[in-house]
Amino acid sequence: MRYMGREYTGKGVVVAIIDSGINRDDPRLASAEIEGWSITLGATGHALLSGDYRDENGHGTEMAVAVHRLAPGAKLLGIKIMGERLRAAAELMAAGIEISQRNGARVINLSLGTPNMGKALLLSDCVGNAVEHGSIVLAAAHPKGERVYPADLPNTVGVASHEDCPLDKFYYFAPSRFSKKEWGFLSGKFLTHGFGMRADGEPGKYRGSGIATAYLSGMTAALCEANPATTAQELVELLQRQALVPTPELGYA
Repeated sequence: MRYMGREYTGKGVVVAIIDSGINRDDPRLASAEIEGWSITLGATGHALLSGDYRDENGHGTEMAVAVHRLAPGAKLLGIKIMGERLRAAAELMAAGIEISQRNGARVINLSLGTPNMGKALLLSDCVGNAVEHGSIVLAAAHPKGERVYPADLPNTVGVASHEDCPLDKFYYFAPSRFSKKEWGFLSGKFLTHGFGMRADGEPGKYRGSGIATAYLSGMTAALCEANPATTAQELVELLQRQALVPTPELGYA
């Protein structure tokens, strides 16, 4: 990512990808530094950790590829909370956020969410703690505009996608200009490219706000490298200033 006349790759920045794990053997990640954990819930509800974060579905690997594509210098931390069926309790999301922060993640990517409002407080507490310790939490907004957490929490960077948005550009729907009443879930959200890419350069399997979140996580990692002394809130404000302003009359491209 180009910033202030220089190219940044996210070098020295840890990006946690809370998802279905990461396939270390994917050729698109051959140059990436990768570590990880797997989290499950025990019979008593406590989080249990293991070092086996192999991806049984492929979703987490695609998110990792998207991050690596825009931040090839960043270290990837795969936090596996989902298996083959891509289902995870909010408690696992919360545990993933906490483990990510404790393992030094400056950027925490959740290309997923839950519509359960009853879990919003749990996730809000975990996100708030991560932000207080310097992490930036990015999460996928609902593609149809429905409520989803943690993307709709005030201390989370919510991300949507648009088919015309270039890979290296992102937009911000500032609430002062794009009111909630008129713009719904896009108010206060970021928007960026939403298409994955296969190793042969063809469009990938996944598209939408999940992959868009991963791309913005990569760009955020680059900004973190360029601004290592800033707080999480300052970096969010920097993202807002760096973002383009949507022009509804012309579209978002």
